[in-house]
Amino acid sequence: MGSPEKSPDDHGYEARKANIRRRDFLKTVCSVPVAMAAAKHIESASASPADKSKLPQIAFGKYSFSRLILGSNPFHAGSHLSVFVNREMNAYYTTEQKLKTIRRCQEVGINCWQGSGDHHEVYRLFRESGGQMHYITLTNEGPGLSKFMETMKEIGCLGIAHHGEVTDRAFKTGEIDTIRDFLKKVRDAGFLVGLSTHMPDVVDYVESKGWDVDYYMTCVYERHRDAKALEKLLGHVPIPVGEVYLESDPPRMHKAMRQTKRPCLAFKILAAGRLSERKERVEQAFRRTFDGIKPNDAVIVGIYDRYSDQQGEDAEYTRRFSPLSGKA
Repeated sequence: MGSPEKSPDDHGYEARKANIRRRDFLKTVCSVPVAMAAAKHIESASASPADKSKLPQIAFGKYSFSRLILGSNPFHAGSHLSVFVNREMNAYYTTEQKLKTIRRCQEVGINCWQGSGDHHEVYRLFRESGGQMHYITLTNEGPGLSKFMETMKEIGCLGIAHHGEVTDRAFKTGEIDTIRDFLKKVRDAGFLVGLSTHMPDVVDYVESKGWDVDYYMTCVYERHRDAKALEKLLGHVPIPVGEVYLESDPPRMHKAMRQTKRPCLAFKILAAGRLSERKERVEQAFRRTFDGIKPNDAVIVGIYDRYSDQQGEDAEYTRRFSPLSGKA
């Protein structure tokens, strides 16, 4: 006996079953890479720094710092770009998000954070939650300096640098030598002594005088030239006057960094985010910086990871252009 003829409704039922089977198959197949990616993410998030590719290191006093150091400006909404970017950074970087960002830095091998202001409170929370990262900071002379250094000692801060903006103003007004008293207080308190600046001339001056410093923080752009200096240099005054980044600046600072044996920590290598728009510009900035500085220098980079894994990207550039086989 033949099979009974199916009604139009029966044919529709079979077609719907076939479609369901196809959807289930596609759902299963498509879920495999998603599940693998999720598993990889979970593994990445839970792994310890020792499980990750190690970043190149430099000697820093008796310590060893990764050649990529976490910066601080995005955490306090200091974009050096616009008030609008500042607001976005401020909204994004809650305390919990700061902690997430720092933990991801640890995962990719970054083992030092250059903080400032009240960042030490977040650092304290990070350490209390099991995080492991060195901490250095910067400040300047003031009535609260002694108390500040006591707090830094309490949280395990290793180095204190004189604030670069204040350093440069003192240099321009001929009062640079007054900073030596601050540096002596930092030394007497038991910290590594640093000096931050945006001017190659400051590094050259301090080196020529043989000051007692352990390291420099060196901005590769002399971004705070006044209108008179810019007009003399360029023949005109760009807009805005306050934040001008010149392509010719990094080589000048690289030269100053190479002429001292002390470790230098280059910062604003991405021109305060101006070079971050395209991947090839970021890559070029990392390559140019590591090609231009000494093997015992490092870079400080601020992280704004709202839209991409900047920690992982920057760590990869650091490994590529500063190989582990290089000198420490």
